[in-house]
Amino acid sequence: MRGVARKVSPSAGFRIVCYCEDCQAFARFLGRPDVLDAAGGTDIFQMATGRVTLTAGTEALRCLRLSDQGVFRWYADCCRTPIANSAGPSFPVIGVIHSFLDHETGGRSRDEVLGPPIGRLYENSAAGPLPPAAPPPLSFGISVRRALRALRWWLRGLNRPSPFFDDRTKAPRSPPHVLTPSERAAF
Repeated sequence: MRGVARKVSPSAGFRIVCYCEDCQAFARFLGRPDVLDAAGGTDIFQMATGRVTLTAGTEALRCLRLSDQGVFRWYADCCRTPIANSAGPSFPVIGVIHSFLDHETGGRSRDEVLGPPIGRLYENSAAGPLPPAAPPPLSFGISVRRALRALRWWLRGLNRPSPFFDDRTKAPRSPPHVLTPSERAAF
């Protein structure tokens, strides 16, 4: 599976670390503990949906939802690599998972390409002590900036085309597998 993200820079999105139980369950479902940091955090770059295009291997695209109303969690079935999280077909923001990003092309670090994480979410669900260099909790000001940026992306039409939903029907490109309560308990 391959894709291209356009206009990627520290000012083009928001890099956060999410410690929620759902992100941890997603990594366990995929058998990919390497996606999580030592405390169970997932490094995510939130960016405009319309700036991402899947270019090869789309037949391996799969979707998981941890509940009927849960976030759409996209992954490559061939290698069990998490790709991104999305709220739905019209929402202008996707959270691209660090393991799908080839940030080292050109010899640059993730911090150089995406900027350092600006905050963390759900640290109360961390699986262990936070790393000493963990980003601070998201501030009210950063949350407002994220909301305004999402609104601006939506107004500019950057919620489409979506790499994960059909633009005409709004249907997911891969039918979501929704975990049953017993499946969810296993992760």
